[in-house]
Amino acid sequence: MSLLAGPPHTARPSSSRPATALSRPWTSHSRPNTARPQTAASSRHESSHLIAVIEGRNVGREVGMAALDKDTGRVALIQLADCPTYVKTLHQMHLHYPSMILVPDTFMSVTDISLPSGGKKPQTTSLLVQCIMEEFEGVPIEPVMRKYWSDNAGLEFINQLTVEDDERAATLVAVSNKYYALSAASALFKHAELRLNTRFAASSLLIRYTQVEGTMMIDSSTARNLELVGNMSARKSAHSLFGLLNHTYTAMGARLLRVNILAPITVKSALQARLDVVEEFIQTEERFNEAKDALKALNKMDFDKLICSLASSEVREVSSAKRASAKVAQMLNLRNIVQTLPRLARALEGSRSQLLRIVVQMISDDRLDRIEKRVCESLNEEAAPAKGGLNAVNARVYAVKANYNRLLDVARETYKENVGDIYALRNRLTEEHNIPFTLVYRDSDAGFVFAVKKADLDEVGGELPRGFVDVTAQKGRWVFSSVELASLTLGIQKKRNARMKDALDETLILSDKIIQDLTDEIVVDIGALYKASEAVALLDLLWSFAHASISRPEFTGTLAIKGGRHPVLECVQSAGATVPNDVFCCEASSFQIVQGPNMSGKSTYLRQIALLTIMAMCGCFVPAEYGSFRIHDNLLTRLSNDDDLEKSLSTFANEMASSAMILGLATENSLVLIDEVGRGTSVREGVGISHAIAEELIRLKSFVFFATHFNELTTTLSRQPSKSRPTASKFGMTFHYKIIDGAPETFDHYGLDLARLADLPDSVVSEARRVAEYLTEQEERDRQQSQTTKLAVRRKALLRLKTQLGQVLDHSALPDHELATYLARFQKDIMTVLEETM
Repeated sequence: MSLLAGPPHTARPSSSRPATALSRPWTSHSRPNTARPQTAASSRHESSHLIAVIEGRNVGREVGMAALDKDTGRVALIQLADCPTYVKTLHQMHLHYPSMILVPDTFMSVTDISLPSGGKKPQTTSLLVQCIMEEFEGVPIEPVMRKYWSDNAGLEFINQLTVEDDERAATLVAVSNKYYALSAASALFKHAELRLNTRFAASSLLIRYTQVEGTMMIDSSTARNLELVGNMSARKSAHSLFGLLNHTYTAMGARLLRVNILAPITVKSALQARLDVVEEFIQTEERFNEAKDALKALNKMDFDKLICSLASSEVREVSSAKRASAKVAQMLNLRNIVQTLPRLARALEGSRSQLLRIVVQMISDDRLDRIEKRVCESLNEEAAPAKGGLNAVNARVYAVKANYNRLLDVARETYKENVGDIYALRNRLTEEHNIPFTLVYRDSDAGFVFAVKKADLDEVGGELPRGFVDVTAQKGRWVFSSVELASLTLGIQKKRNARMKDALDETLILSDKIIQDLTDEIVVDIGALYKASEAVALLDLLWSFAHASISRPEFTGTLAIKGGRHPVLECVQSAGATVPNDVFCCEASSFQIVQGPNMSGKSTYLRQIALLTIMAMCGCFVPAEYGSFRIHDNLLTRLSNDDDLEKSLSTFANEMASSAMILGLATENSLVLIDEVGRGTSVREGVGISHAIAEELIRLKSFVFFATHFNELTTTLSRQPSKSRPTASKFGMTFHYKIIDGAPETFDHYGLDLARLADLPDSVVSEARRVAEYLTEQEERDRQQSQTTKLAVRRKALLRLKTQLGQVLDHSALPDHELATYLARFQKDIMTVLEETM
């Protein structure tokens, strides 16, 4: 294959914003105001996992891992046999991105424990820990005493904490002989209890043993270079595969999307079931809109975090109004969720997709009805969760029904009176100063402040009366307090805000006792909540996929894409600007060489193949006229030519390290993408290394796309098609970034054309061209006369015959007469090739 292109160049003008100044009215109690700049909230995928990792001492590098999501209460247990670079272990850790990593104290030296992760690694630290330090720089690694890494204790924890559901027995059986995963679980839960002050209720955690074999392995450098979940240039940019596909409404759906992109599933039946759902959403607009409306009612809700808050408690309990307020708010959110799920079930009624019918069953569990009944018996129907301000506070204060607890009723009446006093103060000051003051409740201050519009204040002279303090400028208004309103104490008399705050705290703490009793009843049926959360996340994911309504992929064992487009590039460029390209790779042509000049789009083409494959293996439609894919166990790439200063690796050393990783992991079911290998050394050595790597990949029968500038490989490997489409050789032509079949014939010396454009003397360019053309002609004569070449062509024809007949047997749906015509034509082509090479 070859690519032809011309390098476009665009420049973006810089822009600047004019500075603005802000004045403020003078008051007798005014003082200079300072403020810190506010930053936007971080991504919904911040690291929240606590991961315990342990390795066996045998030669097989058996690694056990237990990952607890502190926000959602989900626990993943993993045990795998890894290679010397621990690629699979690091991949799993990226799927459960850590906020802290626990390792046995015997894995780290004393000096290493005292060093930050970026420090020099001592030789006595285990290789696993060194790899983790390099991969997750900045993530704290904490040693845990070896006595806490016990498989027996781990099994006891899992047996006690695993939720009662249909998969409990299977989980216990799966982990019963996984010594290292159980040891990691023991250290994980012991650390949570001793250091995080967190204990989980019995049968309250969704603990699962993760089968690594059911997903495609994508190493971290591949994920980074392909920009799967983040843009390399701008961290907040949505120009990544995750940003393209993420139309989810819930946090669970977004998390599931991220995991699926980083580890696509490899079970064909599951992929077909997902594609059926996406197709139904695309073809049935009514179903799509009804699901959208039901999901929108759950917008930004996180079932998993809510479930975790219900399941966890403090080992050393500390009663506080802030904690009580959070618990009450969580119960209000739980009521909203269980009341919304029936609406979602109605939106999916009558679905023809089996997976949607399963989702309906999961969110229609009888236990959810019991939870709703218990919650509604205790909570006021009028109390609804609010985002902030006084409405949110009142929702929590009046969440529990009246006459449920007499002390609570008294505390609420006191709170109501204190709030009334504050409003009476506002009315008095408004009449006294003839200024329309308003009251604003601020959660950060746990109290009220006054506010007035700047325009209203300007009408009365632009100055606040004396007696007001803490004046702050906000958009279009001034915010301030007064001595009488502020939560200060003068002698023994408390001011209004302080009295209101005391009553509020007492109300919330009394409500929390009732909420805790209600929680203990709900935890019994917590398995239904986990099941509902999984169902909603999957539905949200597949509904999000329905936005990419282009072409449904097939899984036939052959990689064949017609008119495929780079999904992210298509969103960045203007409509119609992305040039579609075809892809073909099968058992007979498993190794494809991609050639073309610099800036021709070779790297983009390789990335396009990877992204379309990942989309298809997530169960998503792909941007192409037609797409046939093979299910791969690994996606292995070498896409970067950069030095690695942190690891003290030169360009060539970095190439060799990634190439060794690829050769160590590649199988006949792997997809391998290599962009320029061997360019970090001399040309002869580079060609030799590239040839040797290519030969090994051909032997392994992986699907390989090998981009290179070494034209010699098309001869030494003899893998290119026998004929190629003729192309123009005029340097000044218009390039279209279009892939064409065959090795390039008339554009071998593009480097000389570039040298001419760089104003090298004509005599130098002419001599260089004469020598280059002479050598090319000599090589071509030798190649045509080579019996080895003819033998390679015959072998390729016979391999193609075997592959095509296998494809016809396994996947053909042609009528008999059309199938006979196709086979006769194919037979004629093969016989022609054999006769020409005898």
